[in-house]
Amino acid sequence: GINAESWDLGVVTSVTSVTIVMLSLVCVGGRFTSRSMGMGLRAFSTSFRSKQATYSRHGNPQEVLSMQEEEISQPEASQVVVKMLASPMNPSDFNMVEGVYELLPELPAVGGNEGVGVVVAKGSAVQNLQIHDWVIPNKPTLGTWRSYAKAEESQFLRVPSDIPVEYAATLSVNPCSAYRMLTDFEKLQPGDVVIQNGANSTVGQAVIQIAKDRNIKTINIVRNRPNIEALTAELKDLGADVVVTDEVVSTPAIKDIIKQIGQPKLGLNCVGGQSSADLARLLKFGGSLVTYGGMSRRPVTIPTGLLIFKDIKVRGFWMSRWLSEHSEQERGVMLHDIVTMVKEGKFRLLLEQYDFADFDAALKRAREPMRNGKIVLMMR
Repeated sequence: GINAESWDLGVVTSVTSVTIVMLSLVCVGGRFTSRSMGMGLRAFSTSFRSKQATYSRHGNPQEVLSMQEEEISQPEASQVVVKMLASPMNPSDFNMVEGVYELLPELPAVGGNEGVGVVVAKGSAVQNLQIHDWVIPNKPTLGTWRSYAKAEESQFLRVPSDIPVEYAATLSVNPCSAYRMLTDFEKLQPGDVVIQNGANSTVGQAVIQIAKDRNIKTINIVRNRPNIEALTAELKDLGADVVVTDEVVSTPAIKDIIKQIGQPKLGLNCVGGQSSADLARLLKFGGSLVTYGGMSRRPVTIPTGLLIFKDIKVRGFWMSRWLSEHSEQERGVMLHDIVTMVKEGKFRLLLEQYDFADFDAALKRAREPMRNGKIVLMMR
């Protein structure tokens, strides 16, 4: 009664000195596992035919990205080859392609910065990764919209393989951003209140659930839309205490909501413009407004009086900077906490899955406004 599908790795072997294992990737009940097809082999080299979404100039992703093929040779001594299993499409990925992000890879480049893969070959000096291990990129700019990647062992971080593959693929950016912002800027206690805009984003969904797990209340602002009732129900099902549209925030009705739930100690802004000013206005004395995105492409504006009379703190957060300033051990604790929530059924995300072969359709969908779910490419 269990449906299972298998995917080939599409490898070509010839004699050499690299350690490889022929794997079959099996999806059972929505989870990928890897199994050996026979025994591990030595004295075989493997070349991998990788399909990848590449760009040689910056611009509109729908215009400059194209699918190319590359032959990837066997890994050098300290390298591994990773078969990508799944990779999301994030706004920062598109910013990189457009050439407007803080970190930019050398061109030509492969799109995507987040995802999960399985180690299928490793060099003789690789010490911390094994065949079958699930891994995520350790740093951005690796390029994850591809079927295979080859890089130094240090470019990857091992993650558990007993969670759904689409969750493993989306662990390292959005949930971790939510975790850090709820941890690092205010000493939040059970019963405290957090307010956020863009609450239906993947970060917003993670904020709702991590806050709920810590007994912190959330006020969640979203843009009005035709299916606002359905979206409100989805966010409340995740644990949101209050869901309102941005139109309500500029009316006296928001004051009644604040009286009932409490004044927010922390505001999380991914929109900018007037929305950021609205968040700051609702914070309690000494509260923090943390900006981690600017979807409106308008500057953050804070009324002078809030800084003088309410002592509001205005901060910024960038996950890539946090990773560069903290140890793998600290990152490991954070990932462990999030994975534990996933395993305990306390964390889920609204996701839309697309086969990697349908890349153009996935890209078009990812660029559409007012989606409720993250687009995830499945590399079958």
